[in-house]
Amino acid sequence: MFGFLGKLLDSNEKEIGKLRNLVLEINSLEGDIRKLKDDQFVQKTAELKTKLSQDAPLDECIPLAFALVRDASRRINGERHFDVQLIAAAALHFGKIAEQKTGEGKTLSAIPALYLNALSGQGAHLVTVNDYLARRDAGWMGPIFHLLGVSVSAIISDQSFLYDPSYTDPTAKDFRLRHLRPITRKEAYQADVTYGINSEFGFDYLRDNMVSDPSQLTQREFHYAVVDEVDSVLIDEARTPHIISAPDAEATHKYYDYAKMVDKLTSKIDYAIDEKMRTAHLTDHGVMKVEKMMGLGNIYEEDFETVHHLEAALKARTLFLKDRDYIVKDGQVVIVDEFTGRLLTGRRFSEGIHQAIEAKEGVAIQQESKTLATVSLQNYFRMYQKLAGMTGTAATEAEEFKKIYNLDVVIIPTNKDMIRRDYSDSVYKTPRAKYGAIANEIAECHKRGQPVLVGTTSIEKNEIIGELLKRKGIPHQLLNAKNHLQEALIITQAGKKGAVTVATNMAGRGVDIILGGSKPEMYELEEVSAKGGSASGGKDEKEFSRKMSAWQKAHDEVVRLGGLHVIGSERHESRRIDNQLRGRSGRQGDPGTSRFFVSLEDDIMRLFGGDQVAKLMTMFNLPEDVPLEHPMVSRAIQQAQVKVEGFHFDSRKHLVEYDDVLNKHREIIYRLRRKALFAEDQKEKILEYIASDISTLVNLHIGEGGNIEREQIITEFVTIIPFDELSQKQLFTQIFQMHTSEEISDFLIKLSRDMYEAREKQISPEVMRQVERWVSLTIIDNLWMEHLEAIDDLREGIGLRGYGQRDPLVEYKNEAFSMFERLVAGGQAVIRQKYTITY
Repeated sequence: MFGFLGKLLDSNEKEIGKLRNLVLEINSLEGDIRKLKDDQFVQKTAELKTKLSQDAPLDECIPLAFALVRDASRRINGERHFDVQLIAAAALHFGKIAEQKTGEGKTLSAIPALYLNALSGQGAHLVTVNDYLARRDAGWMGPIFHLLGVSVSAIISDQSFLYDPSYTDPTAKDFRLRHLRPITRKEAYQADVTYGINSEFGFDYLRDNMVSDPSQLTQREFHYAVVDEVDSVLIDEARTPHIISAPDAEATHKYYDYAKMVDKLTSKIDYAIDEKMRTAHLTDHGVMKVEKMMGLGNIYEEDFETVHHLEAALKARTLFLKDRDYIVKDGQVVIVDEFTGRLLTGRRFSEGIHQAIEAKEGVAIQQESKTLATVSLQNYFRMYQKLAGMTGTAATEAEEFKKIYNLDVVIIPTNKDMIRRDYSDSVYKTPRAKYGAIANEIAECHKRGQPVLVGTTSIEKNEIIGELLKRKGIPHQLLNAKNHLQEALIITQAGKKGAVTVATNMAGRGVDIILGGSKPEMYELEEVSAKGGSASGGKDEKEFSRKMSAWQKAHDEVVRLGGLHVIGSERHESRRIDNQLRGRSGRQGDPGTSRFFVSLEDDIMRLFGGDQVAKLMTMFNLPEDVPLEHPMVSRAIQQAQVKVEGFHFDSRKHLVEYDDVLNKHREIIYRLRRKALFAEDQKEKILEYIASDISTLVNLHIGEGGNIEREQIITEFVTIIPFDELSQKQLFTQIFQMHTSEEISDFLIKLSRDMYEAREKQISPEVMRQVERWVSLTIIDNLWMEHLEAIDDLREGIGLRGYGQRDPLVEYKNEAFSMFERLVAGGQAVIRQKYTITY
């Protein structure tokens, strides 16, 4: 991993050098662009589109396109892109990941790349992590795009919007949101630039592959996407597939019985857990105890459901913790995202785990579901012709981005030198001593007025620190999944003098912590002329200047106090998550400090690296409340993190290898489905299926010596074309007079066609075409749904093949391929069976 990072740094310098030359070319156009009138920007956009329509390479348009965006931003928001932001934009255009430190202006950096790639008319997507950022950035950047003559939309969980300066939403509290006009999802995808959350892009893709009429489709082709917080979306969320499901069987009350049963089991005696692998299993003693409780001779000889429920109940009790993995809210179990600390409302743990947790917590067990469609984020985003990403922390995962997504990471230089001071970790023997030290350090900072941000890994630990501060009488703000609605407001004020903010990993990604508190912005004026002139109404510039002066004074005072102090309450499994927390401080050349506090009982130390540090603690013979600060400690912790990162990388790579198999099946099925969806007339294809079945049927009933089994042919033929008893007798009489199998086949095939056309005439050709489409699509959907269930069962049991010295992945690929072949072959027969044609 370290070798890969070394290569990354070497290639990064060369890449930055190339991009700097491009920026020099952009800068050379700035003087001419500044002379343009506002209405000439749309004209310039039209010129670029014309150039591209004449087959000019897109790269030739970079200098002018980027120069136009830079000046449009200067005129609208008073923000001129720094050279390093243009370097980042160029990296994004070339399909790379731009690593920009916190506060370097990623939102602004994306605009030139989005504008340039939208010029082809195929659409450009900006993928972000939550509804707030999607709406905010579309509304915030909307005026820039509008000046350039480019439309911009936003897609969130249940709504879609278009930036429209002629529309005003009187209910919008944030000024940036007031010109977002509600539109349909299809209209949102027709915009030149679309901002949206990653889950909605994925679910819209699945929904598009479930529609029954072409007019219901919403998405266009996957042309270009910039993924914001790309590490969160493509790495942290990679293990969570998007699933559209439907109610299946009623929830069984057996979950409650098994929850009570595992409560009677004793750890290490009746069951063993492996926290690294996230597994739990019964010991031999535990198996005997359960068999006795259930009155069974051998639980593994019972049906699969018994073992499934038992394993789910054991995992729910031992591996899934309340206020860490989930919370109970309004009588429901809601998942907490392990990486962001946010609530994942609407999502459920799979494999019966969610129901087992509901039983454990004594809440109502929700009805079980059946998967209708699914896609992983990895395979969804790999469908884009060109993919790019941006984040403050990507270098540590550069190898994974390259191997799985073929994305290179470019580390963008900061606009100003980073002067934050990162202190060595303070390591304590126990959590109690660690939390006491954290509370004392917060108290010292608060006494002198230095703002503090404390990062925690769970709601429980978040509230422990909150309680300690409460006892000390220190005013503070708690930010976790329970009060996530206040996230943006809390984070924007976390840089004020004396502010103390205790946050889970969510820590307001996408929202800057500015020293002195939230900075007044030009968009706060009700209207600002394109040239940055005086407001046309409402707040005037004097009020704005007064606010700026007050903020500058508050900002300078916090700078003198040392800037924002960041405290990590423990080391995360990933260095990247730790770097994200540290990166909240020291933005844009501001001063700042950071320190992590670690206990030997923290998960990462206990599971991956505590022995080495424990020996050091013993060697130095330090009391519980005295920290160990030594370079060897920091190295030990870093080695533990590298070990965990490698473990998770292998896990995700393994997941991709398995999901790639299903992805090939998905591509073929969705291609067949799209063909059926757009087919104007499937009559000949369906009659061809029926004719094939009839020919096969007749040939199967030619006995020895050419004897034709006419009765058997009629019996089976009426399963294809239903006849009443009298009609069957008439049919038999007609066929009995025929002498060859070819004659019988031709007769039955013609009869089928005549009856099909008679029915078509009866209900009208238009209705018949609709019926054909509906039947074809329904069959494909049902077969695919059954295949997903079968593949899921195969995947669940395939690991056992390893015990037979066979590669589970190879076995999985082979069996999945055979299953898919049967699925496609069976589709034709099912389509024929669905067309019951009667007199």
